[in-house]
Amino acid sequence: MKKNILIPLLSFLSIFTATSQDFASAELDSLFLVLEENDRYMGSLAIAHKGKAVYTKAIGYTDVSSEKKTDTETKFRIGSISKTFTASLVFKAMENDKLNLEDTISKYFPNIPNANTITISNLLNHRSGIYNFTNNPLYLSWNTTAKSKEELLKIIIGGGSVFEPNSKAEYSNSNYVLLSFILETVFEKSYPTLIAEYITEPLQLNSTYFGGKIAIEDNEANSFQYTKGWEKQTETDMSVPLGAGSIVSNTTDLNTFMKALFDGDIISKESLATMITLKENYGKGIFQVPFGKKKGYGHTGGIDGFSSVAYYFPEDEVSISLTSNGNRFRNNDIIIAGLSAFYGMPITIPSFESIQLTSEQLESFIGVYSSEQFPLKITITQQNETLYGQATGQPSFPLDAKPNDIFEFLPAGVQLEFQSSENTMTLQQGGGNFSFTKEE
Repeated sequence: MKKNILIPLLSFLSIFTATSQDFASAELDSLFLVLEENDRYMGSLAIAHKGKAVYTKAIGYTDVSSEKKTDTETKFRIGSISKTFTASLVFKAMENDKLNLEDTISKYFPNIPNANTITISNLLNHRSGIYNFTNNPLYLSWNTTAKSKEELLKIIIGGGSVFEPNSKAEYSNSNYVLLSFILETVFEKSYPTLIAEYITEPLQLNSTYFGGKIAIEDNEANSFQYTKGWEKQTETDMSVPLGAGSIVSNTTDLNTFMKALFDGDIISKESLATMITLKENYGKGIFQVPFGKKKGYGHTGGIDGFSSVAYYFPEDEVSISLTSNGNRFRNNDIIIAGLSAFYGMPITIPSFESIQLTSEQLESFIGVYSSEQFPLKITITQQNETLYGQATGQPSFPLDAKPNDIFEFLPAGVQLEFQSSENTMTLQQGGGNFSFTKEE
């Protein structure tokens, strides 16, 4: 749900040749020890094989001010992983003859642009062309207050259409808010009730439910962002994201949910096959993710200061889930480490050694950089003895100084390498390299 800073939706690669029965839990523990000692990550990881937990770990605090420690049962807002739950309910509605993938949305939302041509399928795989309401510059000014169905529809309709339906795929949270309303209409029940009735109660997911005001006393976590320390973030009101990002869960429940989905315990195997069929890399409420030659499926999530991952590899019946309420390290790297541990591969333990530069040394990097390869400009500024980067229309982020004029922002996997004498800069992220030139 939140606006990501140059973060690709899903991307991780690794190479391995064989499955190992020797789970490298000690190495994984070492990774979390380093993350904790360097104040880089707060959250939980769980790995399960054939439905049985093989590793669980939690570090950090559910609440920093009271120093309440996180444990493996702590519950987090899971953001857009909620979309996989919502998509499952849509397929359940289809199996109950309440919906059809090719139904248009005109009967539900006649005032939405292109409603006569946008289908349920288009909503599911982000091919509707409906503007993503969380991209609205004013979104963060009202997302913490409750919104009615009428208010949300007005906002979504006001955003208009950004492309012709089914002409391409572009991620939009609006699609899943609309699916939430459609589900409530065809089932004549509230979205929270549907989640409980068709998913969490049958699977006994006792730590998974539609979220409300965060309750620390119920082992729910607040979320945080790191500046000079962990700063508590505001709470999106759950009436806003609905089926796009309203669910609370923990890693154990997420692993159970993903396995149940692929076992046919939530929707039929035929529905699942349709759900995971890709079109321009988009499934219906789910994405495909690689680990070497292995093929997994799942979703990531982000809302407020929370981030999350839930993947399932059906060939080996491996589930891996991550939840975080404070992060300045790549979730992707933790997932890779977890899978590497399961498959008996070496784990990379990061080093967080940075160098300290003076204000005078930082001045040569300051400026606005543009690239023909990249759609956004990047502005580099300085606050005291810290360099900050900011892509057009996005929040600024602090950069850690490394040797050889390299700066990093690890939560987004961003590395900037400056060539000051040439007034150029190279951005590396997600396996891509982009050349920038400082504007005069």
